[in-house]
Amino acid sequence: MSELLKIRQHSGVYTSIAASVLFPLHEKLKKHITVNALKKLERSQWQSSAELKQLQLQRLRDLLVHAYKYVPYYKNLFTQLSFDPQKINSLEELAKLPFLTKAIIRENSELLKSAIPDNLAKFNTGGSSGQPLVFYIGNERVSHDVAAKWRATRWWGVDIGDPELVVWGSPIELGAQDKVRLIRDKLLRTKLLPAFDMSDEKLQEFVDEIIRYQPKMLFGYPSALGRIAKFSDDHSIDMKHVGVKVVFVTSEYLYPEQRELIENCFACKVANGYGGRDAGFIAHECPSGNMHITAEDIIVEIIDAQDQPVKSGESGEIVVTHLATRGYPFIRYHTGDIGILDDKQCVCGRGLPILKEIQGRTTDFVVSQSGSVMHGLALIYVLREITSIREFKIVQETKDITRVLLIVDNDFTDSNKSDITQGFKARLGEKVEIIIECVDKIPAEKSGKFRYVVSHAI
Repeated sequence: MSELLKIRQHSGVYTSIAASVLFPLHEKLKKHITVNALKKLERSQWQSSAELKQLQLQRLRDLLVHAYKYVPYYKNLFTQLSFDPQKINSLEELAKLPFLTKAIIRENSELLKSAIPDNLAKFNTGGSSGQPLVFYIGNERVSHDVAAKWRATRWWGVDIGDPELVVWGSPIELGAQDKVRLIRDKLLRTKLLPAFDMSDEKLQEFVDEIIRYQPKMLFGYPSALGRIAKFSDDHSIDMKHVGVKVVFVTSEYLYPEQRELIENCFACKVANGYGGRDAGFIAHECPSGNMHITAEDIIVEIIDAQDQPVKSGESGEIVVTHLATRGYPFIRYHTGDIGILDDKQCVCGRGLPILKEIQGRTTDFVVSQSGSVMHGLALIYVLREITSIREFKIVQETKDITRVLLIVDNDFTDSNKSDITQGFKARLGEKVEIIIECVDKIPAEKSGKFRYVVSHAI
């Protein structure tokens, strides 16, 4: 029996209508090819590793040929390297090309756009990396990323149209809550809960809403969902009978204690996901416990500090080539994240490669003068809107003093400083002293790791 038939046996009529009619119609109106992409992904996931590599090679060649013909940056690069994309015969030949870095994207933003329109939309990200970045995403990539997430959702016996609560903090999603978006979310039975404020009062509201809404799935930051679970446990609130079938987490490192806390609270499994707005949806956890790379759309390389490939099972930086980015190619993109590949086959039977471990994606919480605890991203998002900031570190020394270390470009202005001060005060309190220091270097922690939000006030 197919996964889709199993889902529909256990889901209601409305979920089936939402997944087979309402959402496909929504995607068609947006000129996305999500439904066709999903159909292909649900077939290809069962192919062998060798077959998937052959598919990757074909799609890689298509992407590189397109980039040479229509993308000025890659036209110039391939010409300088005497690189003929039509002659690429193995995935290993991808290593002939240099890496794509945030600095290169900043310097060549317009040159990275394809001459063939793909309804490119402007995005920016800084997240836990501390390096704000402006880039563009087209309809092709949006369609494939949504399809990859949709496929992974179905692995867990739930589908679009099943009641879902999303605990999230991105201003892109929060700012998109117009009437059309609200109607769409209502039809698809998904509701967004802002994750910035994590005070006890807000946590109680989250718990009350989960009990009232009876979602079949939760989606959000592991830290935020972990705090909700801990609050429920601390206050002896029974969430086991709410009916949550799976909790999807992403955007941060998932600590074992967070997984245990959330699973015990909701009496269901946690499904980890890894990706970013820049690099795309890279990997998703299956019910057998392994993180599967979306190999049909993503090629993952792991490199060491000298930019050389490491063996399977060894740790290194994750480099991504997204094969559905013809409108604005991401080819050998440095993610800044650390991970480990695994060459074993998953017992679930899927031929998709396994990302054994993801390391180094964590942000902290901060506390306002009033005592409200909020996600560190509430402050990060203030900084990432300012493109002249190259790197940053936020140190909350006390409830009354927050220090911001910045590495900036020459076009950083006093007006930018004012925007930071106002944005931080709006979140932390008007009487908080915001100390902004422009420095040449931001040192690592004693452990050697970088932490971009550090609070000594919690």
